[in-house]
Amino acid sequence: MSTGSYYQRIDEHRYKPTPHAGGAWDPGEQHFSPLGGLIVHALDQHRAAHPGGDLLVSRISFDILGRLALDECEIRVEALRPGRTIELLEAVTLIGGRPVVRARAWLLASADTGAVAGGAVEPLPAPGTLPSRPLTSVWPGGYIASVDLRPAVEPRPGRAATWVHTDLDLVADEPSSPLASYVALVDTANGIAVRQPPTAWMFPNVDLTIHLHRTPEGGWTGLDTTVVFGPSGLGVTSTVLHDIAGHVGYAQQTLTVRPQPGR
Repeated sequence: MSTGSYYQRIDEHRYKPTPHAGGAWDPGEQHFSPLGGLIVHALDQHRAAHPGGDLLVSRISFDILGRLALDECEIRVEALRPGRTIELLEAVTLIGGRPVVRARAWLLASADTGAVAGGAVEPLPAPGTLPSRPLTSVWPGGYIASVDLRPAVEPRPGRAATWVHTDLDLVADEPSSPLASYVALVDTANGIAVRQPPTAWMFPNVDLTIHLHRTPEGGWTGLDTTVVFGPSGLGVTSTVLHDIAGHVGYAQQTLTVRPQPGR
């Protein structure tokens, strides 16, 4: 098993997670962040095998359907709405033959809209100017231990702005697109601005939706995150997404909030 990647390929559709993909709520599960990147990697490979128009990913939605065991996973991709200017792809991830994630990606035609581009928010301070601050004192798991986090502001409950980077490959001995590498770090958002200690409260996300107005560059993923807990067990993690060049889009995560057993 590779020690320099989150996954190792088994065959065309199957991958084996390494310990670096271990989850924060349960180290025996996969953290969704690298799995989300792996799903985008599978979407990229489907697109390479079925070339169409010059299309860009504008939205990716992931619904988490079950436990993400730290075990072999299979990803199957199909085009739900083929097209040369608009396309909808679906990727279903299976563990033990059971669907655990269903993802859909809208792809839209590329065009030169530089003359009317505008509305992006201000960029975050560059990560190279910021010190690292690990989250291993808050969260366990191989994934959290594998990333370099650099807060752009002093975190407080429910609010944080942080850069995230990893030196690990997404899949051993395979190049990944800047988009896949970027998405592989986005789900970290729910862990950087905790409102309550995870030893006392559970607040896992059941989904992740990413909207993009620009294709992000790889390297660093910037997360400007706000977490809200409601009064009846629901919560939302909302994130403004950045890369080194600036603002790229938004992410939302739906949370199920409940006390840890015995609390």
